[in-house]
Amino acid sequence: MARIAVAGFQHETNTFAPTKADFDAFAIPGAWPGLLRGDEVIAGTRGRNLPIAGFCDAAEAAGHTLLPLSWTAASPSAQVTDDAFTRIANQILEDLSQQVDLDAVYLDLHGAMVTESLDDGEGELLAQVRALVGDQLPVVASLDLHANVSPAMVDRADALIAYRTYPHVDMAETGARALHHLDGLLNGTAGRKTAFRQIPFLIPLTAGCTVTEPGQGVYARLAEIEAAQPGVTLSFNCGFPPADVPDAGGSVIAHARDQATADAAADDLAAYVTEREGAFGADILHADSAVARAIELVRGGHRPVVLADTQDNPGAGGNGDTTGLLRALLDQGADNVLAGLLHDPEAAQAAHDAGEGAVLSIALGGRTPGDRPLETNVKVAALGNGQVTGVGPFYRGARLQLGSCALLELADGAVRVAVVSRKLQAADRAPFLHLGADPAAAAILALKSSVHFRADFAPIASDILIAAAPGPNPVDHTQLAYHHLRGGVRLMPNGPTFLGASRG
Repeated sequence: MARIAVAGFQHETNTFAPTKADFDAFAIPGAWPGLLRGDEVIAGTRGRNLPIAGFCDAAEAAGHTLLPLSWTAASPSAQVTDDAFTRIANQILEDLSQQVDLDAVYLDLHGAMVTESLDDGEGELLAQVRALVGDQLPVVASLDLHANVSPAMVDRADALIAYRTYPHVDMAETGARALHHLDGLLNGTAGRKTAFRQIPFLIPLTAGCTVTEPGQGVYARLAEIEAAQPGVTLSFNCGFPPADVPDAGGSVIAHARDQATADAAADDLAAYVTEREGAFGADILHADSAVARAIELVRGGHRPVVLADTQDNPGAGGNGDTTGLLRALLDQGADNVLAGLLHDPEAAQAAHDAGEGAVLSIALGGRTPGDRPLETNVKVAALGNGQVTGVGPFYRGARLQLGSCALLELADGAVRVAVVSRKLQAADRAPFLHLGADPAAAAILALKSSVHFRADFAPIASDILIAAAPGPNPVDHTQLAYHHLRGGVRLMPNGPTFLGASRG
């Protein structure tokens, strides 16, 4: 059996977002555990929907010896500070250098990390790991479906294995698949030849959902190719478009025993995606139109209707505090609305200071540049300590740390807003239930999320509408001022082409 070093360092970077990820963003627990080291890595991630948890479970079942180094993740945001990257990477490398009789390395990565000085954080980390362990030792990494894969990442890893679901309900499963592939590398049954293809257009986040088309069809085609070509392992990455780096965008990675087979599999899947380019155009409504449609559906007996506030999605680098969709709901007189999760530590603290049942005047949210706080009167309907365990398929088993939180009633109770002190994408019903609010009983659910909400809210939703309210994750990539994206990439499906660094 093998001795395998395991580590993880995850961040999804929106270079257009307002807030950077410093060391504390990784060290302090939130949606995921804080910075773990040594034996804490396995104990602190076990039972959660995380790649490293799935890898370790599968490796232990196979009889391997695990050598845990470090694991950490921060909420998506702007660039990782150089200080944070250096401290965390050096910790991984220091502990890796102390391992003896090592047979392999597994890394739980995202694939879209940008630092203040590096366009390709994972490429640099993989380079440093490779320099330490040499060219012969297998290095395998799992990646998020939204990885912006670079040639450097492909060159420095023996295998890159990506999620196949969005919402990401298969993160732990992906870790187990990475272990299976690594076993193949160790026993000689898995191929070491790799083919890499980049998709020539940026894919909107909402269009990559794998429970709707065209994403559903892409992954079905991926499975067909693997079934027809034993020994081929494929990954399709939708990419993370709000990142101004050369390799932003979708990609295909194929591993096989010979180069011709890898190339053929990669070409097949890349062609399938490119031929369906037009289908990746997002079906988005302006916030006012989305609210009007939701009210109309509710009057027709539909409920709950979900409004996805995608442009302020904390899972894409948003601060989770914009007020555009909330204002539209209030302006149009929407009733029985449950909204969240609104990130506003000051409002949460004010609610706790006032106590349940109190009525107070407050400036709610609106700290994101370009937005403004909502000046309103609220009633404090419920308070919570933010210690929540995820119950849905995405956050299952996660011990969420939301800080002080509150359920605030606006417009005489017609609109209720769940406010948290640590930002979290609204991808699980548990934070609402923690505050005594049952999402299934609402007429309209206004959720700060793009797609992950579907994992736990789609089963109770009558209808789902994607709403475009102002925020740092625009669904129209032509609104983003790219300067470093590689030339020739179409900014939207069948949209304008980025011509190079001269673009203003």
